[in-house]
Amino acid sequence: MSDNMFDKIEQARLNELHIKCDPDTQLKAFIAIHNTRLGPAIGGCRCIPYSDEASAIEDAIRLAKGMSYKAALAQLPYGGGKAVLMCPQHIVDRQIYFERFGEFVASLGGRYITSVDCGTGIDDMDAIARATDFVVGTHQDGCDPSPMTALGVLKGIEAAVNFKLNKANLNDVHIALQGVGHVGMALAELLAQKGARLSIADINQQALKTCQTRFDADIVSPDEIASLECDVFSPCGLGGTLNKNSLKQLHCKIVAGSANNQLADESLGHILHNKGILYAPDFIINAGGLIQVALYKLGRNAVEVKQKTLTIGHTLTKVFARSYSENKPCNEIANAMAEEILYGPVNNEILDEKTYRQAI
Repeated sequence: MSDNMFDKIEQARLNELHIKCDPDTQLKAFIAIHNTRLGPAIGGCRCIPYSDEASAIEDAIRLAKGMSYKAALAQLPYGGGKAVLMCPQHIVDRQIYFERFGEFVASLGGRYITSVDCGTGIDDMDAIARATDFVVGTHQDGCDPSPMTALGVLKGIEAAVNFKLNKANLNDVHIALQGVGHVGMALAELLAQKGARLSIADINQQALKTCQTRFDADIVSPDEIASLECDVFSPCGLGGTLNKNSLKQLHCKIVAGSANNQLADESLGHILHNKGILYAPDFIINAGGLIQVALYKLGRNAVEVKQKTLTIGHTLTKVFARSYSENKPCNEIANAMAEEILYGPVNNEILDEKTYRQAI
């Protein structure tokens, strides 16, 4: 591992990085455990192609850190982790492939709990569950985090629209959705029910047709969606879409979407702030899925999950108000709030050993 990679680990304050290589299945996996002060690390298993190992590790580090901050501000008894699998061109036996990954998770003894993410699904979680109990999102537990993530994003958009536009509802609010996968599609449906006007971009033509038919959405090319004049720009695909070039194109008042790591660089929050664009930090607004996974692991029911997810709007309003009063970017405020919990003085919110064991 290069010195530069160790620098990134140190800068992110990452606790652990675990590596697994299984030539028989072509499994090349990384598990990043960022912080376990509040409890065992929890975070999805991402299985997508990467150009090289360094890119995969960097993604794991960033995502794990985001999960720590997400869990902290959602007041969950968990830390942050992430698994990144370098998806081969062809997986010969997907069941065995994910069973091997499950063995990798099991070897960590409960310090990391996995679930679905980009490139993985319920069947994959079932395969993992054959090797370890440290997994959520199987057919047995029935945990599909996408709808709850979408609900949290909806509440976040409502909070942002209320704060920035002084509107109590989303009727006729123009929202540009970038990506309508599992979460994006569920979000589009919720927004349409609230009377929002939708413009949508995606490379999946069938998904676009569905949105056009069901939600009367306008279809926009992926190259044009960021520059569309709208009230809310909602990134709901992979991260890093907000970069120096795309920020120049923005013609919106609010950025609020489900994607992780939307800012290619944290410093870009200053550009959004100086442009007068209200930004809903991703690790707060998209916490609904984590809330569901975490509470299901603790044996809570669907009503409790929904009630806690609905508080996302209140948390964001606190961030918006503090950003306004201190004249600082929203992502900077949110980071500070999370770090106060993760690295501040030990208090009663920090879990004792008994509660930690209950969490796993």
